[in-house]
Parts: sequence; C-alpha cells; structure tokens
Amino acid sequence: MTQQETTARAPGGTMATDQVFQVETNGIEPVPDEDRHGSAKDLFWLWFGSNLTFTYVINGALAVAFGLSFWQATGVVVLGGLAFFAISAAGLSGVRTGTATLVISRAPFGVRGNWPAGMLNWVVSIGYTILNTVVGTLALEAFFADLGWVSGHTGRALALLVTLALTFVVALWGHATVQFAERWIAYVLAVGFAVLLVFLLPGADTGGAAVHPGASGWSLAFVVMLAGPFSYVPMPADYTRYLPRTTSMRSLTWYGALGGFVSSVALGVAGVAAATQTDMTDAVAGTEKLLPGWFQPLFLALVLGGSVTNSIVTLYSSSLNLQVLGVPWSRSKAIIISASVTAAGSLCALFLTDFTSSLLSFLSLLIIVFAPWGGVFLADMIMRCCRYDAPALHAGPDGAYWYRSGYHPAGMTALLVGMAFAALTCDSELWTGPLVAPLGGADLTLLGSVVSGLVYWALARRTVAPHTALS
Repeated sequence: MTQQETTARAPGGTMATDQVFQVETNGIEPVPDEDRHGSAKDLFWLWFGSNLTFTYVINGALAVAFGLSFWQATGVVVLGGLAFFAISAAGLSGVRTGTATLVISRAPFGVRGNWPAGMLNWVVSIGYTILNTVVGTLALEAFFADLGWVSGHTGRALALLVTLALTFVVALWGHATVQFAERWIAYVLAVGFAVLLVFLLPGADTGGAAVHPGASGWSLAFVVMLAGPFSYVPMPADYTRYLPRTTSMRSLTWYGALGGFVSSVALGVAGVAAATQTDMTDAVAGTEKLLPGWFQPLFLALVLGGSVTNSIVTLYSSSLNLQVLGVPWSRSKAIIISASVTAAGSLCALFLTDFTSSLLSFLSLLIIVFAPWGGVFLADMIMRCCRYDAPALHAGPDGAYWYRSGYHPAGMTALLVGMAFAALTCDSELWTGPLVAPLGGADLTLLGSVVSGLVYWALARRTVAPHTALS
C-alpha cells in the first residue's frame, strides 16, 4: 500500500476510498486507526505546493509600498513565514481525532457556538478561492493572447473554464489526489519560481539610507504577511486526519512548517525585490517588465499553477466545512455547492470591474473575526494538549462539548472580547477603528488572537484539560 492509497470502511459498512484519482467517500466522520496511512513527509509537499502562489509576491511588494526597505520587508516576510510552525502544529489535532479542524473547534466554542464561525470560514474560503481563480484566469488569458490563440471575452471565458476545471476535478477526487497533485505540481512550480528569483534578485535595491516607515507601515506589513498563514488555521487537521496516530508532533510540525515557510518566504522576497525595481501596482504586469521575453509566457503559467494549487486546498476544505454546517450530503456532493458559488463569483469578478475590490475589502475586514477565533482555538488546543474526546465531537446534545445549550461560555466570551479589540484597532477600507489614530496609525487586528487566547485561558483554565483516554 502506498502512502497515497488506502481503503477505508465508511459508516454503515460501505467502503470508503482514499486513493489517487478516485472519489474520496470519507467526510468529517472519524477515520479509524486501521485505515490511517501516510507519513508526516507528505505535509511538506502539501504546504509547499499550496503556498507556491503569486499572492506572496504581491504581499512582498505591498511591504515595500508601505514604506519598508528591502531588508526591513525581507525581515517581515521571514517572520510571517515562521507562523507556519503554529499552523502545522495545529494539525496534531487531526492525528488525534481523525476528523476535520472545524469539527474539533466544537471543543472550545460548543456545537452551536461553532456554527457562526464555520459559516464565515466557508465564506472566506470561497472568497479566496474566487480571488485565486480570477488571478489564474487572467494569467491564462494573457498566456493565450501571447501565443496568438484567442483573446477578448472568448479567451477570458475559456481561461476561466480551464482554471475552474483544474481546481474542481482535483478537489472533487479528494484527499489522496489533493496530496498527489500538490506534490507533482510543486516540482514544476519550484523550478519555475527558482528561475524567477534568479531574474529578480540581482537587480534588487538593497542599499540606501535607513527607512522609518512608522507604526502604520510596520503594522500593515505584518498584517499582510501573517494573514496568509493565519488563513489556514481552520484547516490543518483536514490534511492530517488520515495520518497514523503514532505520527509525532515534532515531525508533523517541522515537515509542514518547512513546506509553507520555504515557498512563502521565497516568493515574498521575490515580491520585495521586484518592488524595489519597478511599479508593482499591477503586480503581474510589473513583474513581467523585469523578465526576458522568452520567460514571460512561462511566468504566466507559473501564476496559473500557483493559483490552482492554492484553490485546490481551500475548495477541498470548503466541502468538509459544509458538512460541519449540517449540509446532509457527502463530501463529493457538497463540493458542488462550493464550486458553483466559486464559478458565479469568478464570473462577477471578471466581468464586473468593481466586484474584486469590494470582495477584497470584505475579506480583509473578516480578520476581525478570524484572528480572535484562531486565538481561542489554538489556546484550547494547547490547554488540551490536542487530546480530545473524539466521539463527543460528533455526539451533539449527548456529548461533552454541548456545554450550555450548545455554547461554551468561556469560548464565546473570549471570542467576543478578542473581536472587540480587533475592531477597535483595525485599519481597513471598510472600517477604521477608533484606536488606530491614537496608536499612530498602527493596525493591531492580529493581536486580537493574543487577547482572545489569554481571555480564554483565564476563563477556562480550571475546566479545560486533556481528555484522559485517546479515542
């Protein structure tokens, strides 16, 4: 049996498969120990491939736009990449329970208390899938035009169809195919982006006088860099739930973290280097100017590939998310809902010019919710040492995580306090908190995670403890 293949028994005695190029029939129900497979090494390629996305080039360029020098921006890029150690470590909860992250988050919030964040997470995951689809579509459209094939609305429509098909088919097949595709696409993308770095780094302006971007510049740069890794908080267990229970936290953390760190930092630095040489308002066009003509079509293919690898991961997790929200369909059927909404949103973004900017503003505002949510979830995970009563996560009113009418008072209180702090210190296009100006323009939204985590620890430290027996 290869690490990509296993045959598992689904509830009711039917056979659930987790094989490459076969539709995975398992969903959020726990994966039995006898059906676990793979190793922590698989996580390196999953996180490496899914983060070989042009988004990080854009993020690096934004850090320079906020007023940071090459070395200052590079430092922020590296610190942002270190966040993948926390994201990867959170995957241990999937090893221990055999289920998805948004099922496990019932422990800190309660079964009903978990629902609103689950709904918002689905919206966010679809929103980012739309954005990645749009970026990939525009790159493929430009690729078609460079080759003299098709252009105009026909070219754009064909590019969208191809991008959606590449994403949907892999995500529909499921876990094993997602891991397989991320690994093999990563091989190609890694070579291509390495060549991109060779073209961009030598011309970077690394000298110049010391730069003082101020509190606003530093905080905005950190928000942009950390938002990428932080957006994965609701999904690491989705990709570790098939791993054997004996998988060590050390190996799981290091392999996954290094994968996300290497790709995000490399591309972030590429963006920083490009921004010191040219106008990156349109990041794809700006980067193209710095490349030799023969490499430009390949560069567009890299943008497409990176968009697809990231979209595959978010679209797959969105199907599990819908099951958590109570959609009474299998994972493979639920993903049709996510794919349909992604297709509709992508059409709007590509043919309604103001839709993309509105969507970006909306998604940036949702960090007010997800930074505190992530703080509570991670604090609870640490307090429980990732040891949960796995059956109780699925037991509803009869389980230990029902608390008071389905809500955990400590988790909900900590979430609200963290959201209040984040709202007061948020600086976005749609909302500027009243504390931003007194703080010198600093955006401290991400610290809402620290605030919510500390509040949760203070309220729940006497009642929350590791489950005594592994299930």
